[in-house]
Amino acid sequence: MVQEHLESQIQEAVAVLKRGGVVVFPTETAYALGADARNAVAVGRVFALKGRNEEKSLPLIASSREMVERFAGIPRALAALADVHWPGALTLVLPVMGEPLAPGVMRGGTVAVRVSSHEVARALCEGLGAPIVSTSANRAGEEACYSIACAREQLGDQPDFYLDTGELRPQSPSTIVAVDDYGYPEVLRQGEVNI
Repeated sequence: MVQEHLESQIQEAVAVLKRGGVVVFPTETAYALGADARNAVAVGRVFALKGRNEEKSLPLIASSREMVERFAGIPRALAALADVHWPGALTLVLPVMGEPLAPGVMRGGTVAVRVSSHEVARALCEGLGAPIVSTSANRAGEEACYSIACAREQLGDQPDFYLDTGELRPQSPSTIVAVDDYGYPEVLRQGEVNI
């Protein structure tokens, strides 16, 4: 019964994403705000809901490495990290190539993306057939949320759907790694994955 309830929540959330809506969903680090990464209007709503500076791009979650490679290239310097830590809380800053994404998820020709280790997050990407925005479900500057009650308190009725899988275990945010000017991996934020 629990599994059936979760399946129906996932189906409903995917339908909302396909319509250009915004959902709150669980990840391996915290509850997140999600939208179709290809839909500029939906991405704009995430910025507005969160109160996030639009000069900061929004990170993405994908369901698989193959999905990532439809939208971005994985430089050799980062490929080994992806081999070891995907799926998991490792976000890589990658050059955009391939299928188009919404402007709000790219900065300087790059996109920040991870393959989530949370089965619900991956199921949403699979159902949509594309990466989804994944930024913590809280107002900018506020604490990350590990329960739907916390997210609702900060965001109210503005998201179109809340996908509730119960209380999450508090974790650090994902570790973010880019390639520096010399072609070497550079840790931009040390998080859950220790590099």
